[in-house]
Amino acid sequence: MVMGGLLATQSINCEDFLESYSEDFETYFRPSNLPVLNTRILSHDLLDKNYGKKPEEISLPDGLLDTPENTILNFYSILRDAANPVADKSAGCGTIGLDKTPYPTSYQFLSYEYQQNLSYESYLKSYENILHINLIKFHPLPLGKAEENAARYFVELETIEGTDKEIGVFAYYYGFVDLKKEKNQFKITNIYYFGENFLCAPYHGWHWDAESNVAIRYGDWCKLIQGDIQKSQTDDIVRIIFDGTDGYQYCIVFFQLTNSTDLEVAQYRKLPGGTWKPITITVEECLENKKSTAQ
Repeated sequence: MVMGGLLATQSINCEDFLESYSEDFETYFRPSNLPVLNTRILSHDLLDKNYGKKPEEISLPDGLLDTPENTILNFYSILRDAANPVADKSAGCGTIGLDKTPYPTSYQFLSYEYQQNLSYESYLKSYENILHINLIKFHPLPLGKAEENAARYFVELETIEGTDKEIGVFAYYYGFVDLKKEKNQFKITNIYYFGENFLCAPYHGWHWDAESNVAIRYGDWCKLIQGDIQKSQTDDIVRIIFDGTDGYQYCIVFFQLTNSTDLEVAQYRKLPGGTWKPITITVEECLENKKSTAQ
C-alpha cells in the first residue's frame, strides 16, 4: 500500500539496449516542471474543527465532494502538506508541513466500502515517508462498463520522500482513482498507483513510445492496422488513429507521463455515424496466438 492505494507491480518489457547518447534522452531523466494542481486553499477551520477527532467522528461538507473533479482536487489539496515521516529516513527540518493532521479528514473522502477494506491505521501507514504530495496531472477516463454516478480518473503525483542519507528525493506515481456517488457525495472507491521508472525508456526502445507501441502491438501482433497510422497530440494526451483490417477505424489514447513515456489508457472503435465507442482489445492475446501459430 502507498498513499491509501494499492501499489501494483508493472510488467516492464526491456528491449535491446539503446545508447543514451544516440538521441536526446535528457527529458526522460528530469523531474517535472509542470504546475501543481492541488492548490485549493481549504479553510483551516476544516482541519481545526476536526483536530483530535477520530476519522469516524468527521463529516465533510457536501460541497467538497459534489463532483468527481472536486473530490479529487480537494482530496489531494488536503493531503498536499501532510507528512508521515519515519525514524530512519528524513528530508526536512523539524516538523514538516502539517504533519499527520490532514490524514483523518482525507480518510473521509473514501467510500464506506473502501474503508471497510482499508482501516485508518493501514491508510495512515501507507503514507509513511511521504512528506509532500503534488498533483500534477488528472484526466477523466471512460469506464469499461457504463455505471450511473460513477467515474474514473487518471492521476499523476509528484512526491517528496525521505532517505537514510538525510536528503529529500522526488518520486513520481501515476494511477487510477475510481469514484462513486454516496448520497450527495462522490466518494473514492479505489485507488491504484504505479511507481514511475526513469531508466526504462531511455535505454529500452519501442514500448514507451505511442507510435511504435501501436505499430508493433496492434499491427505486427494483431494484424489490425491497414495503411499508415496518424498521430496527434494535445498537451499530454496522445491519440493514434488507424484504419482497421476489419473495416473499422480505431483510436488508441495515451497519456504522456512526466518521464515522457506514453501510457495507453483507452481504446475506441468508430461506429457508423461517427460515434467513438470505448472497447477492450487484449493485445497480449494476439501475441500468444502468434507464438502458438509459430510453434
